[in-house]
Amino acid sequence: MRLAISHTTRYTFSGPVAHGLQRLRLTPLSWGGQSVESWAIDLEGARHEASYDDENGNHVTLISFVPGVREVVIACKGVVLTADNAGIVGKQRGHLPLWHFTEQTRLTRGGARMKALVAALQEGLAAGEDTLARLHALSDRVREAVVYEPGHTDVASTAEQVLEAGRGVCQDQAHVFIGAARMLGIPARYASGYLMMDDRVEQDASHAWAEAYVAGLGWVGFDVANAICPDARYVHLATGSDYTAAAPITGIGYGARDEAMEVSLAVEQQRVEQ
Repeated sequence: MRLAISHTTRYTFSGPVAHGLQRLRLTPLSWGGQSVESWAIDLEGARHEASYDDENGNHVTLISFVPGVREVVIACKGVVLTADNAGIVGKQRGHLPLWHFTEQTRLTRGGARMKALVAALQEGLAAGEDTLARLHALSDRVREAVVYEPGHTDVASTAEQVLEAGRGVCQDQAHVFIGAARMLGIPARYASGYLMMDDRVEQDASHAWAEAYVAGLGWVGFDVANAICPDARYVHLATGSDYTAAAPITGIGYGARDEAMEVSLAVEQQRVEQ
């Protein structure tokens, strides 16, 4: 597919901001079944400071706020060519060893509820099931345990808290999947990006899913929220051990007590006329 993306984030502050820094993981790369035809990030009320590739192989843009600013706009726009590889992303990128992705983080670490989910999964599998089959079964288990329903969690919610609530969003389902896969000894990581919905162009937010490493295939994606492996409708932005390592925007600011954030996102397929 040829996907056209327009993603704008607008911050409005209650007063002048004396200092602000943000780390943007908002640049897709040509790899894993996608090819970036064009991409640009335009800033208002902020300036570019540096760009680099982090330990996960994500492209990061560091920006600072113009002193005294009351509004900051980050506008991303571009075209990405995608293919349906049945969720297979392929080999490892970045500088981190695979064992790093078997270690739990604060957001993925589970307790009694996750142990029970993993135990039930193993009991339900036939002897000799391969890793890929186990991961598909895990995705189904997580979808049953965590119903997609916004408003019950936030970015700081842990996998165990999500299982207790039984409700969450794509980020939460990804963290539970990752924690359970790691409990099974399977390397797993968080992925952020875009998803073109079939019924509309305007999207509510960017998307998140999980990836697990399968010998012979490499990294394979699992979108628990939609019960599929990512296809040509998906665009990768970043990957990491959890949300904190792959979040599209993170940062700090000083000088204004309150802020309002408004996000507009459109993802649509462009038809190529013959």
